[in-house]
Amino acid sequence: MPLVVPGINSSLTGDNQQSTWLSKLAGKKLGDKHDETVSQAPSSIYGLSMQNPLVNNTQSFARQDLPKQHRVLEPGSMATQDFNEDRMNIHLGEDGTVKHVDFK
Repeated sequence: MPLVVPGINSSLTGDNQQSTWLSKLAGKKLGDKHDETVSQAPSSIYGLSMQNPLVNNTQSFARQDLPKQHRVLEPGSMATQDFNEDRMNIHLGEDGTVKHVDFK
């Protein structure tokens, strides 16, 4: 069985590329820069309210780090139906966060 090392002897194409971008963008908003904030999820132990400092979420993703060919699709927006396998489509939810990514 041949050894496959991502980025060395294989390229990110198709579903691999889609899942990689989705893991980077899902649940985040697009902005001009990365917004590194720590989300502290409250937990309750024996009636005491405690904060969990280990939950770290980046709230936004910088547009400058997206592929050159991309488009952002808001809910209800119209998009052309032309196929471009190099163009990343970023689908936003009602709250402005990324819900889905595809290459079409």
